[in-house]
Amino acid sequence: MGKVQTEQVKRIARELVEQFPDKFTRDFENNKKLVKALTNISSTKIRNQVAGYTTRLVAATQVTEAPESEEKTE
Repeated sequence: MGKVQTEQVKRIARELVEQFPDKFTRDFENNKKLVKALTNISSTKIRNQVAGYTTRLVAATQVTEAPESEEKTE
């Protein structure tokens, strides 16, 4: 078994979303390409983990923002 690097993956993903909030979307494939272009991660597994976590972060931020916009329209 390898070393679990969840903290490293989460840190990298958070930093990328903070630096480029408008580039990342809820699409994993798009995020995977962006992570490859914006970082120098050589491991495919780690790159996919970072892309997956960025997808979750973006989805979570969009869900938390949606109820606020719905309240304003009512």
